[in-house]
Amino acid sequence: MTPEDTEADDDASVIARSRHEPSLFAVIFDRHARHIHRYVARRLGPAAADDVLADTFLVAFAKRAKFDLSRPDARPWLYGIATNLVSRQWRAEVRELKLRLAIGPPDAEDNHADRVADQVSAQAMGADLDRALAALRPRERDVLLLVAAEGLGYQEVAEALAIPVGTVKSRLNRARGRVRAELGALDLVKETSRHG
Repeated sequence: MTPEDTEADDDASVIARSRHEPSLFAVIFDRHARHIHRYVARRLGPAAADDVLADTFLVAFAKRAKFDLSRPDARPWLYGIATNLVSRQWRAEVRELKLRLAIGPPDAEDNHADRVADQVSAQAMGADLDRALAALRPRERDVLLLVAAEGLGYQEVAEALAIPVGTVKSRLNRARGRVRAELGALDLVKETSRHG
């Protein structure tokens, strides 16, 4: 059987058949890779997105025997895997940052000040929304981005993160409130600096 023969099948059917015909799992990749890539790129940036996308599908392929075949759509499951990998990437970056801070700054180099100034200027031009999202708790940020950026429904987010729908709703409500408060505080700071 070829991947073309599975076009009308739901994801659960394709995954079930891929257990005996591994090459069929490519259909799942073809159906969902662009969505998962977009989500990861929003979370980690385009440079890390390709690697995390590949890892997401490697994990999914390895765990396909455990996929709940009563769920016809694999996308929430894939978002859950990707979210876990994003969290792992952030934890690794935090550990690296702590290590760098403990070691101290690198030796001064020619034009180092110019490079730092350029980097700070570029970061300052980033959207206020990025800062507001970064201020969220990771669990709240995950829910907010899956709903707002990826368009998943509450039930799909619940499946992706393996949490109850009520938890999705409460985390989303808290996340929205915190983002609004953060953006409002930034507006007040800008207004004060203009009129001060």
